[in-house]
Amino acid sequence: MSSVDETLAALRAGDLVVLPTDTVYGLACRPDREEAVRALSALKRRSQAQPIALVAASVAALVELIPELTVRGLVAGPFTLVVANPERRLSWLTGARPDTIGVRIPVVIGPAAEVLAGVGVIAATSANLHGAADPRRLSDVSTEILEGVAAVLDGGELPGTPSTVLDLTGSETRVLREGAVPAAEALARVAE
Repeated sequence: MSSVDETLAALRAGDLVVLPTDTVYGLACRPDREEAVRALSALKRRSQAQPIALVAASVAALVELIPELTVRGLVAGPFTLVVANPERRLSWLTGARPDTIGVRIPVVIGPAAEVLAGVGVIAATSANLHGAADPRRLSDVSTEILEGVAAVLDGGELPGTPSTVLDLTGSETRVLREGAVPAAEALARVAE
């Protein structure tokens, strides 16, 4: 297993890492390095056309990376929020919809919180091979993925249900995937 400092060093170098989130183990890299994001998709055996979310320590960290980001509805927790990306920034993360981008502000503690605070924002998706079960323990992460990363941060057992995905780009919020938070509760949270 890797330390917080080793995980931070790997991310800063543009390498891939596995780390805990508030939902499942994530496969992550720097969002500003296109080659790292493409390597992440390749390791996961996932199409480059599928979007990858930004996972941030705070709203401020997201706005620093995407200054024109609208903060309406940006809530912390087990949510992935699809928001407008009018400048089409970080197009290698957006998949088929370059005018939108997924963002998350997980509520994490311990080493994962230290890593996020240290880098501000990462690009992350679940640390499973495409189509496989979401990993709630490090032992659930495939050997192929573990051998393809530069650092692995242990966070113990996680809840194991992925984030709820909400699209905030239209006049009404849409639930794209019900996950850790039931749809009705998620819609109420972003409307606050």
